[in-house]
Amino acid sequence: MGTEAPPRTWNADGNDDGVEKTKEQKKIDEWLPITSSRNAKWWYSTFHNVTAMVGAGVLSLPYAMSNLGWGPGVAVLVLSWIVTLYTLWQMVEMHEMVPGKRFDRYHELGQHAFGEKLGLYIVVPQQLIVEVGTNIVYMVTGGHSLKKFHDIVCPSCKNIKLTYFIMIFASIHFVISHLPNFNSISGVSLAAAVMSLTYSTIAWTTSVAKGVQPDVQYGYKATTTSGTVFNFLNALGDVAFAYAGHNVVLEIQATIPSTPEKPSKKAMWKGVVVAYIIVALCYFPVALIGYWTFGNTVKDNILLSLEKPAWLIAMANMFVVIHVIGSYQIYAMPVFDMIETLLVKKLHFTPSFMLRFVARNVYVGLTMFIGITFPFFGGLLGFFGGFAFAPTTFFLPCVIWLVIYKPKKFGLSWWTNWICIVLGVLLTVISPIGGLRNIILQAKNYHFYS
Repeated sequence: MGTEAPPRTWNADGNDDGVEKTKEQKKIDEWLPITSSRNAKWWYSTFHNVTAMVGAGVLSLPYAMSNLGWGPGVAVLVLSWIVTLYTLWQMVEMHEMVPGKRFDRYHELGQHAFGEKLGLYIVVPQQLIVEVGTNIVYMVTGGHSLKKFHDIVCPSCKNIKLTYFIMIFASIHFVISHLPNFNSISGVSLAAAVMSLTYSTIAWTTSVAKGVQPDVQYGYKATTTSGTVFNFLNALGDVAFAYAGHNVVLEIQATIPSTPEKPSKKAMWKGVVVAYIIVALCYFPVALIGYWTFGNTVKDNILLSLEKPAWLIAMANMFVVIHVIGSYQIYAMPVFDMIETLLVKKLHFTPSFMLRFVARNVYVGLTMFIGITFPFFGGLLGFFGGFAFAPTTFFLPCVIWLVIYKPKKFGLSWWTNWICIVLGVLLTVISPIGGLRNIILQAKNYHFYS
């Protein structure tokens, strides 16, 4: 994982197979999930990016708005959309900045910018926190949505613990986690992307149909100044969590073929633009209309506030489950790549089905266990959102851009990047505080494995 790849050249298939590599190295690269398949079309990047971006976070946006208020809330949402689109463009551009070579993994780009060892130490821990953290949160989300579906469809049935629903959700991943690479999960990802647009639409159209609730209030819910401030900080983390797709963007771009005449960045950028339009169509109506309908009484998952019509809310919860299945896989694939790279390149295990079977099942089991043990949905979003998502999404691409391209001091590019860095650092420092406080408050009354 820590060795930088030798320079590569393009072959006739539009793939970048390095002529300097031994047959053994090529065989290992063809087995690893990120570099094993390079025949994706531009629209693959659209639904992979939508699936990565529009996850559980969209359902918490009305709750985030209730803690931010109208003015700051709209400003934070719009600014986040613009900043993250800009940093995503930077990553797409930097994928092939060195002729004949591709940075297929986030840490490879970090190594190019900061050096072989320092690049690993800067990028890998943050990327792992984001991807593993997201997978844990999605385990909880999947379980919550399955439980909500069960409770709506069969209100007279015996109450079943959330723990069991998380285990049911995990059982799906014990099977589909053995799909080898990004292209093999494209069907799952497409279904997830369609579901995200569907349940987002259900959430805001049902809110419109419900209308503004009687005695709705848009003031801050907390009764103390400290409570208001902590909730505000936690809401910033929720928004950061909602814009977290950058952690897998280079890995997604790695699946697209590339030649000097047709570099992968053209197809990738087209897919990203379409994806970001879909993201806007999901995020802004859900956040603004959800808050407009319920005010500061909205729950940390908008679907929990919407109780009627029951059949529609039940469907929306099942759509969330299908979506989160795809999202889990999108974020797990780079982790699988890191684990398998470590096993075959560092520890010299022979690439095999059994090695992959054991490694991936252990990972799914671990995320399931942590999700069952700490299912603090709202607090987890805020904490992970600020702690790790903000650096890798909001400002690390800008830092790498400044290091590599060295734009003219006080020029437009220089100012743009530094503004993004300052905003991102502020988000990283202050938003986990609110999330941690929420976790502590919820943990007071929590009984393990309830």
